[in-house]
Amino acid sequence: MATTDCQILLVDIEGTITPITFVKDVLFPYVTNNLDTFLDQHWESPELTPYIEQLREQASKDVQAGISEAVEVPTEGSPETIQAAVKKNIQWQMAQDRKIGALKSFQGYMWKAGYQSGELLSIVYDDVIPVLEQWQQKGKKNYIYSSGSIPAQKLLVNHTNHGNIAKYFSGYYDTSIGLKVETGSYEAIAKDMGVAPSSILFVSDNIREIEAADKAGFHVLIADRPGNAPLPAEHAYKVITSFAQI
Repeated sequence: MATTDCQILLVDIEGTITPITFVKDVLFPYVTNNLDTFLDQHWESPELTPYIEQLREQASKDVQAGISEAVEVPTEGSPETIQAAVKKNIQWQMAQDRKIGALKSFQGYMWKAGYQSGELLSIVYDDVIPVLEQWQQKGKKNYIYSSGSIPAQKLLVNHTNHGNIAKYFSGYYDTSIGLKVETGSYEAIAKDMGVAPSSILFVSDNIREIEAADKAGFHVLIADRPGNAPLPAEHAYKVITSFAQI
């Protein structure tokens, strides 16, 4: 089956449909630069509580796993002490560029405020929208699979330089279904969609994700966008620099 015969287009976000610089230079700094103020303003909010609890639970797992740099979030102590631990925990995880659900959920919670205030606006490559439209017009479906939480993915597509593009997507997947570098994650996605793996085309900038999807039976393309990490000198996959090449 050729990629044009696939019925589902599954796309990564960072370095694939959005510039890697948007995530690295806009979204991540928004969290680090506004963390103190955000925690101060929302500390008493019931909405914040589950995000802090997720960070606390993950920190405990990290300590139990023997990660010496892990920062525990105490359950007791002054608000200032707990806030300081939360801040240090988030800063440490972001410095490690961890793809952990608790961190991604907290980041998404902060980004929600940024999008709603107009401080954040997602950048989506111009060549992406026409392809999403074409696949949809042919009765095919588009999905996202990203390490960012599903709420964060929805925020991103709801607030872009092309307006709200959520209408082009039939669904979203994050690491709650599995890590993106594991073959089982792609098998689980195909099962959840109720389709054969061979009917799905996956596009990502990450060679390890591409390898995992390929092993699961997906069709794959590597997105080589400006600023992306260099690809290995030798690999067996087709590279595209624009969605117009799909």
